[in-house]
Amino acid sequence: MRKFAFLLLLTLPTLFSTAQKAPGLTQPGAANLEQYLPAIKGKRIGLFANQTSMVGNEHLVDLLMRSGVKVSVIFGPEHGFRGTADAGEKVGNYVDEKTGITVVSLYGPKRGPSKEDLENIDLLLFDIQDVGVRFYTFISSLEAYMEAAFLNGKPLIVLDRPNPNIHCVDGPVLDTAFRSFIGMQPVPVVYGMTIGEYAQMLVGEKWLKPAAIKAYDQMKGKGIAPIKIIPCKNYSRASVYDLPIKPSPNLPNLASIYWYPSTCFFEGTVLSEGRGTIAPFQIFGHPSLPASMYAFTPKAMPGANAPKLKDQLCYGWNVSGDASSIRATLNNQLNLSYLIEAYKLFPEKEKFFILPKSGDARASFFNKLAGNSTLMDQIKAGTSEAAIRESWAPALKSFKKIRAKYLIYK
Repeated sequence: MRKFAFLLLLTLPTLFSTAQKAPGLTQPGAANLEQYLPAIKGKRIGLFANQTSMVGNEHLVDLLMRSGVKVSVIFGPEHGFRGTADAGEKVGNYVDEKTGITVVSLYGPKRGPSKEDLENIDLLLFDIQDVGVRFYTFISSLEAYMEAAFLNGKPLIVLDRPNPNIHCVDGPVLDTAFRSFIGMQPVPVVYGMTIGEYAQMLVGEKWLKPAAIKAYDQMKGKGIAPIKIIPCKNYSRASVYDLPIKPSPNLPNLASIYWYPSTCFFEGTVLSEGRGTIAPFQIFGHPSLPASMYAFTPKAMPGANAPKLKDQLCYGWNVSGDASSIRATLNNQLNLSYLIEAYKLFPEKEKFFILPKSGDARASFFNKLAGNSTLMDQIKAGTSEAAIRESWAPALKSFKKIRAKYLIYK
């Protein structure tokens, strides 16, 4: 391996200038160039990436192109390839101005690459920073990408990245009757796995479409490795990883990322979850809550062009602060206390949860976030946080047994 690395440095003298960091620092799988660069040289590459696909201070696309790799097409997830679109905003196909490469959007009606998208592709790469939360849609995008790869006989390399919420496995396990793009598989809200580990679980548990699993087996039968995970360097489950670039417009820092699994539930209610403020998911409230509480006004801003309750004076909570203190306060668990208290304080309780036009609570966005209808019923019934947490325990125990089979990092 040392000889190979030396030869690679001779042929590509500047390749590692931005890819390497000081020894001992955690680095994403994309920095392990010696483990995947030889496999993709001379191939036509399809790359699923966004603004977080960085190696040091250089974007992976630029690094690959500079090293002579042909990136034929870029696939972009929610928020787009450059990460500037609002949550849920539909982004169409376009040509990236900087690179001249066609970007195919995989967020909207089209979730995975089509057969036509992959006709002139030899191999697929996936490199996106995840935050380890079930309703953060990148694991759903990964699933659709994997299925497209196998169904079209294209080998896939997943460049793993650290999960800032890897320390936490908690929340209700999704009931597949509530499956949606913000929750595809029977995993808890926070599942404590990197995206590479999660990919292994999708295959190992045969959670992909049966046709995709069959195609995966056929590729293996032909001696083709359907998927390869390139692990992170210097990473363990005890690592605290502060993302060098925000993973989406409304997760600007580690404090928001830590609170996100708990306070994103407010997206399924009439309360503001803090979009349009300086601290999304750390500030939340509503005009109808007591005026003695923390006051804030959501404003239009980049990444939140039309935030909920825009320009309305709201009252609620500000739980922002130092990330390490927040992590210690959360103590490896979701915090439902603010959600429960908000419901108690809200004057028109029948309007607290946002319902679809049909009025069917089961189809509500809140229940999609929760992955069941039980949590909404528990909050309405005044169930304590401790009792709610106790109701999660059996399914969490079963999930942890499944999860243990696919962990890469100690």
